[in-house]
Amino acid sequence: MKRSRDMILSQILDICGRGALKTHIAYRANLNSNTATRYIDLLIANGLINKKNGQNIVYETTPRGQGLLVSFKKIQNELSD
Repeated sequence: MKRSRDMILSQILDICGRGALKTHIAYRANLNSNTATRYIDLLIANGLINKKNGQNIVYETTPRGQGLLVSFKKIQNELSD
């Protein structure tokens, strides 16, 4: 079964909640590198995750992204009941 765009976005927001590398995001969300990059860029452009530069680039969910993740989870729980 194909996942919805919202499901993939919520997975990435959840993964980035603790900080994650791009490869970690792609692996945990079961995406190829190009697809992961498109979703990451979309989330950054909308202020839902931040890119922290250092020895490695780490992506972290912003407070706004955390709020959206809570909303996604509420909707998913309502639909599964």
